[in-house]
Amino acid sequence: MKTSGYNTNLASEYFVLSMLYRFGAEASLTLGNKKSVDIIVLRGRDLLSIDVKGIAGKTLWPLDNFSKPTKNHYIAFVSFLGHIGDSSVVPEVYILPSDKIETFMYRNPKGNRKGITLSRMRHGGQKYKDAWEQFVT
Repeated sequence: MKTSGYNTNLASEYFVLSMLYRFGAEASLTLGNKKSVDIIVLRGRDLLSIDVKGIAGKTLWPLDNFSKPTKNHYIAFVSFLGHIGDSSVVPEVYILPSDKIETFMYRNPKGNRKGITLSRMRHGGQKYKDAWEQFVT
């Protein structure tokens, strides 16, 4: 089953939103095509923002447009593990505060591409795997 990148991103955003609701978070999807905030979460008196990055495969989440960390901003990395068309496969998700992104950042040798690899998250980012509790009080 072939899917467009746009459909992968939408599937990722709705998956994250669904999980937040399952954990009791007060969350809302933002609308628009060109945006850096996909989901807003109200946690107590704090407003948190989430940028969702989704990939159908198992390689690199591109972060070419990531500039700097922002307080109360998170990046949710969703991988459908090469099985986006198989509803029995649960996506692998890592949720990082934006100030932790640089710790896991990969830059290609030419320096014109940056992102985070699934293998790097599996190796050093286990504490961020399925870290939904960050969004509930």
